[in-house]
Amino acid sequence: MTYSSSLSVNRQSYTKRNQNAVSFRSREKVLGPVSNTIILVVLACLLGLLYLTQVVKTQSYGNKVFALQQQQSQLQNQHQNLEVSSAQLQSLDRVQNSPVSKSLASVTPSTTINN
Repeated sequence: MTYSSSLSVNRQSYTKRNQNAVSFRSREKVLGPVSNTIILVVLACLLGLLYLTQVVKTQSYGNKVFALQQQQSQLQNQHQNLEVSSAQLQSLDRVQNSPVSKSLASVTPSTTINN
């Protein structure tokens, strides 16, 4: 038996008449339960990270808003204090320049006390 005849004998055992020696079968690749579990765990971790980044962003914006509210209250207190001091400073000028104070008689001490 020659080499080619031995190959044809072997081929005949696998194939029947009018069939190709090579057949292509399409197999669907299916993930196993371990692969599915790993993929689900990775997706859960990614969703967790996404949630944490959103929470951290919200918290940082909350901190900025809180800092700005504190600054606003400090500026309002400062503004009120400046209004009070401005009113006090303007009241002395108003009293001196008012017609009532100008019509008052000035009092000068008549005698001094000596010890």
